[in-house]
This record gives sequence, structure tokens and C-alpha cells, in this order.
Amino acid sequence: MKQKLSESLPLVQDASLQDKVVLVRVDHNVVKKGKIADPFRIESTIGTLFHIVERGGRLVLMTHVGRPRDKKSGNITVSDATSVAPIAEYLEKKLNITFAVPECPATEQGIVDPGDALLNAVRRLKNRDVGGVYVPNTRWFAGEENKGDARGKFASMLASLADVYVNDAFGSWQPHASTFDVARLLPSYAGFLMQKELIGLDAVLNPKRPFVAVVAGAKYDTKIGPVRALFDRADTLILGGVIYNTYLAARYNAGIEGVSEDEKKMAKEVIALDEKTGKILEPGAVTESDVADGRVEGKYRTVDLDAVHDGGSYNYFLDVDPKAFQDERLRSAIGDAKTVFVNAVMGFAPHFTDGSKALYDLIDKNTDAMKLYGGGDTLATFKELLPGAYLDGIDDDTYYYFTGGGAVLKVIEEGDPYALEPVRALMESKR
Repeated sequence: MKQKLSESLPLVQDASLQDKVVLVRVDHNVVKKGKIADPFRIESTIGTLFHIVERGGRLVLMTHVGRPRDKKSGNITVSDATSVAPIAEYLEKKLNITFAVPECPATEQGIVDPGDALLNAVRRLKNRDVGGVYVPNTRWFAGEENKGDARGKFASMLASLADVYVNDAFGSWQPHASTFDVARLLPSYAGFLMQKELIGLDAVLNPKRPFVAVVAGAKYDTKIGPVRALFDRADTLILGGVIYNTYLAARYNAGIEGVSEDEKKMAKEVIALDEKTGKILEPGAVTESDVADGRVEGKYRTVDLDAVHDGGSYNYFLDVDPKAFQDERLRSAIGDAKTVFVNAVMGFAPHFTDGSKALYDLIDKNTDAMKLYGGGDTLATFKELLPGAYLDGIDDDTYYYFTGGGAVLKVIEEGDPYALEPVRALMESKR
């Protein structure tokens, strides 16, 4: 896989960086309400950033933070809640350099014209008055996600700031101006994290077998493609969250609160496939709750799957009961696996996490398997519920933590990491 990377992608270690301004797209989307929630994604890019500085490059960083655009009005809110300032402060301590964060004039449409703020910051960088520049949240700019002239102007403006472009933002897989367009305007390279993530994906797409995949989600319709793809690839598929609820409702003609008839219809395809293969392993007990917004004493209970088989109506299924993971079939499937891929929070966090904890603990006991965790909520929940196992996994070659859960599922659905459009833009740059 490493050889394929070097053949297909331009790599940062092969770039000429001495005295060059290097524009680096990272996925530092870790700020919530103005504070860093978890620095894991920042830490994951330190190797690339240090490499660029050590080889004489001058850093200009950019990332998106949150969703400042209102979907209905299209207006963009520029505020401290989605600012990159906390990230720049964190990196100043890590890299021992000073970052300039330019202030650009904004309107209701976001930053339409940054004026001279970015260019002035880069001049300070070249004069060594600062050690780095951190571009304001890319989603504050009107051209980041738009199409047409605004997008083209934004990409051209970004390209004008630098000599070289490096994409180290695997988790930012959408083809936006800062991840896709600018790669066509500058000599472009894949950072070390991007390379590492692509190698990690090879273990999912070409796994050692038996291969167990665990997938969950809040909405079935957003996971149809990945579930279908994982069904084809895995030897055993375990479902959780609303996906499992939808599957149970459709398979056993049960009424489960929160599961629509349209979602039940969508689940029929996978159910039909499973009748031929028997790949889906059903956890045998779930936690039913009378309310969806909390864990209220006396308002939740364990429901055995045998009861669901008979149909009937139920309130919200908000977790897989931990006793389900005592089932010998499930324990054997996970215990005998050579590869386990997890993109799953089994219950409704933070109120119902017992099922997730039992799952992660069982997976951790398999010391031989390659254990790959999707990013986002999955990784955050694993870290919260089993902090010791999470920390041990950082230095354990049998664990791999992806920084972008959505990007991983997109690759699984496409069946090819090189199908991601930002990656394709880098490949075009090499050619």
C-alpha cells in the first residue's frame, strides 16, 4: 500500500519546501462553543506541520469549524463560537511559534472580500515577524461551499498566498474550494496524516479475515450506502443505534417509536440479502425507554429480542443491553475476528452508554485483531467510556483511530480511497 501511495500521490516528503510558503489544509474541526473539545485531530497533524517547518517551509494553515451557514437563509454567522483562534493558541504552545489570525471584514454572507488582511499576514510571515498564519474558518468565506464566481475567486485568493499546497485533511472529504479547487492551482502534496489514513483504509477494504464490522447511526437513510457496502465486505455485521431499530422493525414487523415506515422500507434490501447469507448478528436484548431525552428511573427496561420477534409496539429502543454481549455467538464472532471495524455508538449518548461500553470492552479483549475505529462520535465515546484502553491503543499497532468517521464511511461506500475528490485532485497534481 505504501508503494501504491508513492506511485499515485505526490507526497509532502518529496516536495521542495525550503523558503516556501506552504498552504496546509487540515481538519481541525474541534472547537465547540469557542473551546477545544478534543485535541486529537490537531495532534494528528503535528508530524506534518513539524516536517514542513523543519525543512524550511513557512506555515499557512486553514480548516473549517462547525456549520456557521444557515441552511434556510444562506447567511453565514461569523462569531467566536466557530473561530480558529483557540486552535492557533494550542499550536503556539505545541510548536513554539507565534500564529497570526487575520481579521477579515464580514457581512451576512460571510467574508466576501478579505481585503488585505490575509496578504498582510503572509508578508509578516515572510518577514519572520510571525511563525505561522492561521486563515479564519474557511466556512466563514462566501466562496468555500458555493459554486460559481465566488468559489473561483476564493480558491484563487488562497492560491495567491502560497507556493505549495498540502492536504492533510482526510476528514474533510467534501470537494470544497479549500480541499479541492486550490489543489488544481498550486503544486500539491499529501501530508503524513492523509497518507496514514489511506493506509489505514486499506485494512478495511482488504481486511484479514474473519472481518467483523459494527456500524450504527442516528438515521438509517444516511447510512444505507455504507451499510450495504459493509454487508458485502464483512463476514459478520453488527448493527446499533437507530439503524438497528430500523432493521428490527422491518424484519419482525414491529412498531418502534422513532422509526418511520419509509425507513422500514429502506431496510428491506439488506434484510433480503441477509436471508441468503446470515451475516447480520443480532444482539439479543435492547433497552426500551418511555422517553427519548433522558434516562429516567422507572421509565426504561430490558426487552429480549424474542419478544420483538412476535411484532408488537414499543417505545424508544435507546441502547443495546450490555447482557447481549454475553451471548456466545457474539463473543465468538468478535473474539475470533482478525479485523474489527467500528463506526458505532450503540445507544443514545450520553444517557444510554452501557451497550457501547460492553462492545468496546469485548473488542479490546481481542488482542490479535486489527481494531479500526471511525472518528467523530465513535472515538469520543470510546475515549470517554474506556479511557485506559483508548490511551493504550494510541501506542498499540493493533489499534487504528481514524480522524474522520464520515470520510471512512464514504470510502467504504465507494470501495476506493482514491475515489474521494480531494484525493483525486492531488493525483491530478502529480500527473
